[in-house]
Amino acid sequence: MGSFFNPEKGIWAWLSTMVDICGLSIVWIFLCMPVVTIGPATAALYYTVVKRVRGREGGAFGDYFRSFRDNFKTGLWTGLIAIPAALLLFFGHSVVRWYGTRVGGAAYILYVAYYFALVLPAGVLCWLFPLLGRFDYRVKDLFRTAFQLTVAHLPSTVVVVLLTAQTAVFCIERWWPVLFMPSVAMLLVSLFFERIFQKYSPELAPAEEQPDQ
Repeated sequence: MGSFFNPEKGIWAWLSTMVDICGLSIVWIFLCMPVVTIGPATAALYYTVVKRVRGREGGAFGDYFRSFRDNFKTGLWTGLIAIPAALLLFFGHSVVRWYGTRVGGAAYILYVAYYFALVLPAGVLCWLFPLLGRFDYRVKDLFRTAFQLTVAHLPSTVVVVLLTAQTAVFCIERWWPVLFMPSVAMLLVSLFFERIFQKYSPELAPAEEQPDQ
């Protein structure tokens, strides 16, 4: 019975993780409402999910707000560039899709080509804020590194882009998943990105995975 009442094991640990997942998602939603704060809010969410949810440690909300504060300036400027770019890509996709599905022929081929061409810019957008959450960058260097990782790890990038897009559609079509899906999506994204980050920065690996010195 002792293990049942242990807050670090069993159902209590599971409940604590669920509270963190839902709580962080709700906090992220509120901090994204001004729109211009989407960058630091998303960087902080990625960082906290990796450090506290995957690591199963306490202090998730304190870490979230610290990361939000530390990344605020760079995340703000990055978001001011990334958000209009994302809207432009979405608008272009909508126009080309409408034209391609109604006209057909060459127009549809153009739509398919545009769809595949979206992978690179969408991939850069997906890499930006996880990078910011895990490393210190200036805005220019952040975009350059995101582009390099997008190209160097294209298969992982494609999976993450599709995952992010489907998460957004899921939350838009049904309002209630937004209460937990932001954190769940970051958790799934981290399964791909953390492996790559650790390749370039081995110190990010958990202590039991780090090579002996």
